[in-house]
Amino acid sequence: MTLHVSEPMLHPTPVEELRPTQMTVGFVEVESRRKAWRERGAEDRDAFFKSHMVPVILGPGKRRYLIDHHHLARALFDEGVASVFVTVVGDLSKVDEDLFWNMMDYHGWTHPFDAKGRRRDYSELPKTVEDMKDDPYRSLAGALRNLGGFAKDSTPYSEFVWADFLRRRVKAKKIAADFDAALKEALAFAKSGDADYLPGWCAPHGHGGADKKEKGKG
Repeated sequence: MTLHVSEPMLHPTPVEELRPTQMTVGFVEVESRRKAWRERGAEDRDAFFKSHMVPVILGPGKRRYLIDHHHLARALFDEGVASVFVTVVGDLSKVDEDLFWNMMDYHGWTHPFDAKGRRRDYSELPKTVEDMKDDPYRSLAGALRNLGGFAKDSTPYSEFVWADFLRRRVKAKKIAADFDAALKEALAFAKSGDADYLPGWCAPHGHGGADKKEKGKG
């Protein structure tokens, strides 16, 4: 099946019409993006829109499905921004619903996992960015990457992979009570050999994976 790719759409698209392809975002990260938006001047905001087009896939009924920038879209929605510019990455509007989701899954354009890391049915995906739930571990993973705990990687939804890694190691109560302390603990786990299989892992030389290989010789 050939995936038709369109040119960027240089006209506003209502944020409320964007359909998420993931169930959760990190509300801490959303709040950070809201704060950054509020600090921008009017001229800077115009330039930002033109340089940060939101990538979408056209699905059945010509609905626009977000495949990135979910945190940005949610932050702009919460700030009362009505529209954004989108760029259409692919057109799957002619296929039926089942094939559409098969194609989305094949291309790594959807992540139907809930705030506990459990896979859900596509029908349970939120219909609007407002309906996305908070996953505190996604916030922790985003902050960890910003801190240099792991490198930005082309692997789809890599922050969620890290979120699931941290979900099994850092207590949710600690994230809620003291985010900075939880982040410090997450950084220690990120630099350990236990994380060497994760996308963007970047522990110091001599740590983790290299040590494991040496111990395994002979």
